[in-house]
Amino acid sequence: MRIARYCNIAVATAFTSLAFMTSGHAVAQDGAGCEQAEYAMGLRYQQQSAEVIAMQRQTFELATFRLEQQIQSHGENANLAIMTDLDETIIDNGALLVRDMQACHDFTSWDTWKHWEREGHPRLIPGAKAFLDFADQHDVAIYYVSDRYQENKSDTLATLKALALPQVADDHVLLLGPPKAERRKIVESKHTLVMQLGDSLHDFSGEFGDADLKQQRALVRKHAKHFGQDWIVLPNAMYGDWSEAKLTGWNAPFEYK
Repeated sequence: MRIARYCNIAVATAFTSLAFMTSGHAVAQDGAGCEQAEYAMGLRYQQQSAEVIAMQRQTFELATFRLEQQIQSHGENANLAIMTDLDETIIDNGALLVRDMQACHDFTSWDTWKHWEREGHPRLIPGAKAFLDFADQHDVAIYYVSDRYQENKSDTLATLKALALPQVADDHVLLLGPPKAERRKIVESKHTLVMQLGDSLHDFSGEFGDADLKQQRALVRKHAKHFGQDWIVLPNAMYGDWSEAKLTGWNAPFEYK
């Protein structure tokens, strides 16, 4: 595993507000002084804002309502299933990303993720457990389909069990290996798949996999009928295909009146 290089530097005071020292540079808590500091605002929103908690709970309330509709419409013995991503959908890995940003390490290289999977302690996304418990109580099969590393599967299983999530078993946790489209077919071969949840569009359809942002927006319009119905999207302001997109601003001159 490749990690950020650390070295000693002289400091005037033993305890300061500096959180890390990376490549000979003192780094403030918000990563000030390195280009990774641009991640700070998204990390603050995702980890600290009350609004994101409200949005997450709202999303799972909608998911519960839609799943209840599916259960009622399919009737008894329907053998239903849901498929959900893990990271930033069911569990929050913000602590890892904040650590990396503070160390001026670009967490979108994902080279520190294996260590986190083995030893980190993610927290549950608000509302996730209540939704999954609802599905479990109504005999809906739950499949956790994630691009976490297969080599760390035992650690991921232990993490999910420690969070008391339902139906955590080897055959219900499908990790990185075959594309998600192939893992989706495994679920569909055994059940009627009635709902998918994720924080990235790739979690819902293979069509989004090789699409650029313009194409992704077109695909969202194409699949509009799914969103809020059987495709439930969770907010993630920390990383995604959009993270290096160019911004468009208003070109009018400033007026302060």
